[in-house]
Formats: sequence, C-alpha cells, structure tokens
Amino acid sequence: MTGLVIKNTGSWYVVRTDDGQFFDCKVKGNFRLKGIRSTNPVAVGDRVIITPGTDGKTALIDTLEDRKNYIIRKASNLSKQSHIIAANVDQAALIVTISHPETSTTFIDRFLASAEAYRVPVVLIFNKTDIYSEDEFRYLQAITALYESLGYPCLSCSASTGEGIEAIYQAFVGKTTLLSGNSGVGKSTILNQLIPDANVKTAEISSAHDTGMHTTTFSEMYSLLPMANSQQPMFKGAIIDTPGIKGFGTFDMERTEVSHYFREIFQIGQECRFGDCTHTNEPGCAVLQAVEEHRIAQSRYTSYLSMLEDKDAEKYRK
Repeated sequence: MTGLVIKNTGSWYVVRTDDGQFFDCKVKGNFRLKGIRSTNPVAVGDRVIITPGTDGKTALIDTLEDRKNYIIRKASNLSKQSHIIAANVDQAALIVTISHPETSTTFIDRFLASAEAYRVPVVLIFNKTDIYSEDEFRYLQAITALYESLGYPCLSCSASTGEGIEAIYQAFVGKTTLLSGNSGVGKSTILNQLIPDANVKTAEISSAHDTGMHTTTFSEMYSLLPMANSQQPMFKGAIIDTPGIKGFGTFDMERTEVSHYFREIFQIGQECRFGDCTHTNEPGCAVLQAVEEHRIAQSRYTSYLSMLEDKDAEKYRK
C-alpha cells in the first residue's frame, strides 16, 4: 500500500494511505537512506510504501519513494548528522518576530540559505505587529524592504487579533507549506487561526528571558480547508507544523558553496577577480566592495561569514 507520512512522534510515523486509511508505522530495521546521515530516515511529507500488520492498525514502512525536495538542519545532539524537517514541500514559511522574542537576522539568513540549497521557496511572515513600538515598526519596514529586494515575499500579521491572516491563507492555498520559526514567535497561534480544528497547544512567553517555550514536540501535517465565509473552492493544501527551533545549523555545505545560497552575494561574486574567491580578504573582490558601498547589507554579509566559520553547533544559539 502507498501513502503519505502525516505525523512523526519520534519512534512512530502516522501514514495516511491513498484510500484514506491511517496506520501507525515503524521503519523496517534495515531501512537506511543512502547518502544522507540523518537521525530520521523518514519525514513528514514523504511518500512511502507500507506493509500492514495483521491487526489492521500498524504497519512497516518498506520503501521511501523519491523526494522532489527536503529541508534539513543539523541534529541537535549529533553534530555529524542531520535532521530532516520535512519532505516534498512547495514552500516554507518562516515565522519571524521583531521582539518578544527577537528573531536574529543570522537565524533568518541561515534558514534562507538552507532552503536555497534544497530548492525550497520561502515566504517570511512577521508576526506580533500589534505589540511593536514605533522604533520596532521602522525596523520591521527596513528588514521587510531588505528581504523583498532579494526576492523573498514578506507578509505581516498579528496572530492574536487575526489581522493579516487572510493574506497568509491565500499564500498557502493549494500548496504544501512547511511552517517553521523560533520558539515563541506565535507559530502555533497562526496555525490555529488558519486551521481552527488543529487545536495546537500554545504557551506564554517566558517573561524572565523573553523567549519561547516548545509547545510542538513533533512534526505533523494538517489539511488546509476553506476559511469561514471564504469564496475559495475546495482545493488541495496542507501545512506541516514543526517544533520551534532555537538554532539552525546548516549541514554538508562546503565553504566554496556557501556564497551560492546568498542570492546577492552569488550574483555580485561573478565579478570577483578570482573564480574561487571566498569574499573575505582577496584583492579585487566585488563582494567586499559591494558591502563597503552598502549594495550588500552588512547583516547579510555577517551571516555569510558566520556560516563560513560554522564549526561549533552552539556558536549561533542564543
């Protein structure tokens, strides 16, 4: 039987078969992904072939069908391994907050670079607009202008009031979207606004540290349905909710490849004197000149350098 992995609880996978049945599945003991050192050989979004057990409720995952894409990060406990966040997605939506808690541009850029590496389009969603000060709004406008100039769609919303949710819904129509972000940015609240039946657990922000607490402990796919009073006809669409992540370590990127995943650095880097320029201290580096002339944002260049030097998985966690 063939089906879709819609939930991962760590040791078990829930598979929805093409004829609408649900099975709690385990991976065959000898099942390994060729060429990928991963803590989870199967991820939400994967298409699989299963063999049902005699009880009619459980099954074994025998075969993983070819993926069109996937997005991974470093495993939190094993620096030499990766963790597959999701597979076969049409886009990723990164939830960002200017404050309470603050999402660093380094985190944003790491996520964008990894998505570029695995050919996953990204939309940035800036949440909690109802609580920002004038200065924070000005910063929001500046950072939105930066990422839109690079070709990344940006949306803003207040998940608590519902403002901006309709625009997000329209951006998700007919697509399988990976929902990601730091803990505490309101990811679960946005999901509950989009899919009220999801009833995803939410938690208050820690007032002592202004950081979020993990409320989603596993990945799960939810079907996207027409909103109340929506004129949108029935369509296929899904949201993959993932645990909040505090750090985003890139995996298996060579130093010479990192610049390829920063759109503006890759483009301007074509003008460098040397073909193997690392854009750090070489003479005739067009990227360094562009940074000096503010044609490349300093924050983006700083993120690029941090990825070049990324040897310690803890260095970017805050």
